Amino acid sequence: MIDKHLHLDEQLCFAVYSTAHAFNRLYKPRLDALGITYPQYLVMMVLWQDEPQTVGSLGERLLLDSSTLTPLLKRLEASGFVTRTRSTRDERVVDIALTDQGRALATAARSVPAEIREATGKTDDELELLRRSILRVRDALQASNIA
Repeated sequence: MIDKHLHLDEQLCFAVYSTAHAFNRLYKPRLDALGITYPQYLVMMVLWQDEPQTVGSLGERLLLDSSTLTPLLKRLEASGFVTRTRSTRDERVVDIALTDQGRALATAARSVPAEIREATGKTDDELELLRRSILRVRDALQASNIA
């Protein structure tokens, strides 16, 4: 008999993975209606909170590298939601700012978090405790020296 710790249903990583897929299924039709993908939604949330941002600061905030962000930002620019401009302070830096259309998207997206929260069937307090616990696990994994 295989050790129960090797059972799929006992794995925290599978619980997180399958839950992420469930979230993606919920977000997809809502974000499709807005004309953005989930990764683009994450970028837009950062910009709605604080703009302009540099590609580097977005990458730090979203835990993504510039090679992942650049094509995503190009698509957001092509859709008219953001502008990308070289910094006048340092031409190696690219500044990302919202357009009027990108700012207006925040209003259209306003209902999405509440709809997702409601779908969980959990209270705001329960979800906040869960979010904090997941972040502590993430931070511990990132700090781990096990490779």
